[in-house]
Amino acid sequence: MPTAAAAPSRLSYIDWMRGLACVLMFQTHCYDSWLSPGARPSKFFMYSQLGGTFPAPLFLFLAGISFALVTEKLWRKGLSPAQIAHTIVRRGAEIFVLGLLFRLQEFLIAWGWAPWSDLLRVDVLNTIGVSMMLMGLLCWLILSLNRGRRRQTALVLAAAGTTLLVSLLTPPLWTTWRPRWLPWPIESYINGVHNLGSPQAWLFPIFPWAAFAFAGLAIGLILQSDWARSREPWIFLSVGVGGIVLTEAAHWWHLQPWRFYAVDDFWHTSPSFLLIRLGMLLIILAGSYAWCRWGAGQWGFSPLIQLGQASLLVYWVHLEFVYGRLSILPKRACSIGTASLGLLQIFLAMLALAFLRTRWKGRGPEILGWLRRNPARAS
Repeated sequence: MPTAAAAPSRLSYIDWMRGLACVLMFQTHCYDSWLSPGARPSKFFMYSQLGGTFPAPLFLFLAGISFALVTEKLWRKGLSPAQIAHTIVRRGAEIFVLGLLFRLQEFLIAWGWAPWSDLLRVDVLNTIGVSMMLMGLLCWLILSLNRGRRRQTALVLAAAGTTLLVSLLTPPLWTTWRPRWLPWPIESYINGVHNLGSPQAWLFPIFPWAAFAFAGLAIGLILQSDWARSREPWIFLSVGVGGIVLTEAAHWWHLQPWRFYAVDDFWHTSPSFLLIRLGMLLIILAGSYAWCRWGAGQWGFSPLIQLGQASLLVYWVHLEFVYGRLSILPKRACSIGTASLGLLQIFLAMLALAFLRTRWKGRGPEILGWLRRNPARAS
């Protein structure tokens, strides 16, 4: 991974999008935590929270694209489908465990007032980990059944089909097909029911959120094909146009009078809303590529690329300074102006943290060696 001073790489648009997700996440969390009740009915707060519908899809979508990059790289090295799947599933399991450790940390920090059920809450890290493990299994199955040139096409179709299947199954799994017979900690991974008796829109269950990861896998595999790489600018232009078409088509579909589900919840479970967001992700993907190839992303230091290179760390750390006991501003007591100043502080602090993280990554042995050679200076 390049340092902050390195020139942007061909794939810097991925880090740029992760950085954008971080900024959208910061503003969503900061205004949600700090704005007073009087400031919440404003359109400003409404649009702020609407922007908050993008960070989780972006993180999951980019996890799928990254999975595609790794899969293609390992396949070109000659690894077997089982070896490729093992590598990805293991990485997914690591992220899943990190999600559990994060929940444990938050529970211990909030000791005394956080319910024990918070330990089993399904958060975005858990879903990213599970999605990666599921993608690893899909990869193993498809690559084992298909060899040669057909393997990439088959995997693209399987990933796209899984995206559609997850989106179509979400409404009934939240309502009429709820697996009530499962213990709630397991059912929660399907529909986010938690221990509250009904699915909760603020959680991140596999249905519908894993759909974004599989969509990213399909797009990433297309972008990594030799055919697409030789026509990269035109392919990304097509991706952006496709995103516009998908967004408009899904919106048109939602406006039609027919309904296919007993319960229609557009903002939480509707396949139309998922496809609208997916279309907008494709537009963002095309725009970020253009920005990093021809725009300011080529000028040198990029705050968004820097944040994207340490997105997991800044996600982990910022929550405590926004929602936790170390919150830098009083919760639900601030004006829009005060909360905006707090947001700027969070952004600058996390940018500095990301800079230090990328600058010192991998230099642990070098630092330890220096300390051994200069014990007097270290004391």
